[in-house]
Amino acid sequence: MTKGVFITFEGGEGTGKSTQLRLLENHLKSINIPVIATREPGGTSAGELIRELLVNGKTNRWSPLTETLLHYASRYEHITNLIQPAILSGQWILCDRYTDSTFAYQGFAQGVDLKIINQLNKIITSQLNPNLTIILDLPIEIGLKRAEKRGIGETRYEKMGRPFHQTLREAFLEIANNNPERCVVINADEKKEVISNRIINLVNERYRLSYSEKEG
Repeated sequence: MTKGVFITFEGGEGTGKSTQLRLLENHLKSINIPVIATREPGGTSAGELIRELLVNGKTNRWSPLTETLLHYASRYEHITNLIQPAILSGQWILCDRYTDSTFAYQGFAQGVDLKIINQLNKIITSQLNPNLTIILDLPIEIGLKRAEKRGIGETRYEKMGRPFHQTLREAFLEIANNNPERCVVINADEKKEVISNRIINLVNERYRLSYSEKEG
């Protein structure tokens, strides 16, 4: 059986990751690709409980290292119970955030030693890396305004101030620059349909997909 494909969506707050993930999911389903959409932190019942601890409350609720460990606890459950079994069974996984977010948020922006994060990656992920990472890039002022308009209240991360979010943006661009075979940066300051078409064309070309697969 052919292994599935693992695609992650990354970027700062309000860049449209969730929207673009769903649009790609709809496209893949339309051509009979078996696909699961998920998110981090979360993705499993245990992971969603941990997510509540991470995204709610005061910005100083956790020390950066404690926060990192909570993310990896959620990630271990996610990989073990959902991502890895799905990929081994031939399904595609589309994930809203993964390890790059930990490097950006807890590493670059909150100062956790990147060596610690690298060690946790080796222990927790068993080197399960995405086949493709789509990084949505947007000026932070626009992203934070978009996040505010969602009307669901600010998360802990949205409250963390302009320097934090500027560091995040720079971190994701650096991650992309250091991983050019895996990461593709997409300008998120356009209409969602334009962005979606770029992502769909990218995935179609990279994985040689076509609408003829509907016949399968």
